[in-house]
Amino acid sequence: MKDFEINIKLKLAALWTAATFCYLYGDYFELYTPDKVESLISGENVLSSPIALFIASLIMVIPPLMIVASLFLKPKPNKWLNIIFGAIFTIMQILVAFGSITPWYSFYVFLGIVEAILTAVIVWNASKWQRENK
Repeated sequence: MKDFEINIKLKLAALWTAATFCYLYGDYFELYTPDKVESLISGENVLSSPIALFIASLIMVIPPLMIVASLFLKPKPNKWLNIIFGAIFTIMQILVAFGSITPWYSFYVFLGIVEAILTAVIVWNASKWQRENK
């Protein structure tokens, strides 16, 4: 069996894809926590205003867009966007994970840690992206 070197763009896109799935599963699983559905129906939740929903949408559109950006952008902006957004999402997920420590939210802590690791690996891979020698 031969092991082929995977292009850095494919690695970054795969990591953003994995992180995106973790974000989606975390939000989906949260629907099964006590009182969550009731808070959605009553409108008494963190995202109960149009502005909050829009801001959440702006934040959560970044990981799927980074999948595409990782594949199609030129190396220099690609590298820096991956470092910047990877670092932001790593910090954000660490804060979310450690701010969610309750028995019902152990899944959220777990997914937050996995997401932080994935985005930290994005930063690490992007930062060691080497220039092509010509």
